[in-house]
Amino acid sequence: MRVHLCVVGRLRAGPEKTLIDDYLTRFDRSGRALGLGPARLIEVEDKKNAGMAAEAALLRKALPKGAVICTLDERGKLLSSPDFAQKMAGWRDSGRQDLALIIGGADGIDPSLRAEADFSISFGKMVWPHMLVRVMLAEQIYRAATILGGSPYHRV
Repeated sequence: MRVHLCVVGRLRAGPEKTLIDDYLTRFDRSGRALGLGPARLIEVEDKKNAGMAAEAALLRKALPKGAVICTLDERGKLLSSPDFAQKMAGWRDSGRQDLALIIGGADGIDPSLRAEADFSISFGKMVWPHMLVRVMLAEQIYRAATILGGSPYHRV
C-alpha cells in the first residue's frame, strides 16, 4: 500500500525536512517487505490565499483515485502507535492500494473534505505547527512499519 502525505504548504530545507526525509526513507526500507510503501510527500500551495475551500480543491486533485483518505485533525480519534499500525495494516489487508494522509493549512481542513474522509486521527488536544505535524506523522508511519515488522524500535 502506497502512502501519500498530502499537505498544504511547501517546506524549505532545514531540520524538519531532514527529519521527514529520514523517517520516510526508513519507512520505505522497513515497510517494503510488509507491503507498505513507498511513501511520498505531496505539497500543494494556495498562492492566492483563497482559504480552506481552495486548499481542499488542490488537495483533492493530489489524492490518488480510490485512496483511503485519512485526515489529521484535532477532532479526530486519538490512537496509540500500535493502534495506528493496526489501522494501516487493516487498510492494506483489505486490498487498498493507496493511503492519503492529509494535513491542512493554517486554518485546518475544509469541512467538506473532512466529511469525505474515511478516518480522522488527532495527535492530541493541542494544536501543532504544520511543519512539526509532518515530522510527527512521518515518524509514526515509520514506527507503524517497525511495529508490524516486530522490530524493537517501539518500546512499551
